Amino acid sequence: MATRRFSQVDVFSPDALGGNPLAVVHDGEGVPEETMAAFARWTNLSETTFLLPPSSPEADYRVRIFTPGEELPFAGHPTVGSARAWLDAGGRPRTPGEVVQECRIGLVRLRLRDGGLAFAAPELLRSGPVEPDLVAQALASLGLDEAALVDAAWVDNGPGWMGLLLRDAATVLAARPDEVAMGDLRVGIIGPHPAGGPADVEVRAFVPGVGVIEDPVTGSVNAGLARWLIGAGRMPGRYTVAQGTALRRTGRLLIETDGETIWVGGPARTLITGTVEI
Repeated sequence: MATRRFSQVDVFSPDALGGNPLAVVHDGEGVPEETMAAFARWTNLSETTFLLPPSSPEADYRVRIFTPGEELPFAGHPTVGSARAWLDAGGRPRTPGEVVQECRIGLVRLRLRDGGLAFAAPELLRSGPVEPDLVAQALASLGLDEAALVDAAWVDNGPGWMGLLLRDAATVLAARPDEVAMGDLRVGIIGPHPAGGPADVEVRAFVPGVGVIEDPVTGSVNAGLARWLIGAGRMPGRYTVAQGTALRRTGRLLIETDGETIWVGGPARTLITGTVEI
């Protein structure tokens, strides 16, 4: 057992307690993998991360990301939250204004923006049409009929996301997930708000197979959806996202393109600091 620095960060909301909490263990070198997994189960948050020295000369730090059920190669809110915790604990980027995170999918760039952080959306590992039987399973598990669906695609940037474009934000908010029927599917749904709404689109994300029935605010699914929908011409190069509404959260993300890069970002603040014996 060793005493290690600990942070809990509220990610992707302008309001304290409105985003997705992330547990961050600093100085994670020497923690066995099984202990990392056990600690993530114990925190019972969507994700828990461990900060480690980088193995790449280009990276500022390395991170391992755990849900209550498994380790992920990449996830968005842990990327933003880990960078926020690292900076608040005195981390100094190699390049001013930019943080480079190393994780299992490789290097992920982040930039400081308006008091928040944004990460460069990674390339999709799987894209293209979703098998019809899986689309039908996803819709049924959400209590939706075929008339609710506009389009579907794989938007997998590591966690294994399927993306469903629904007819509108009201349909997104009307979804009622059945975790048994959903099984191991990892589903992100998106629909447009009318003009004057809280954001341009509403998003929800479901991952019951790893112990997260609904994720409050999800960077990776928004990154994948943005790559699909901007690339297909269904969304503009800049739009705002509301997520977490169904969970009484006030998640807000900004998606914007800069040349070839799609940036996914929002506010992040460290709410808890201390130590943990692990």
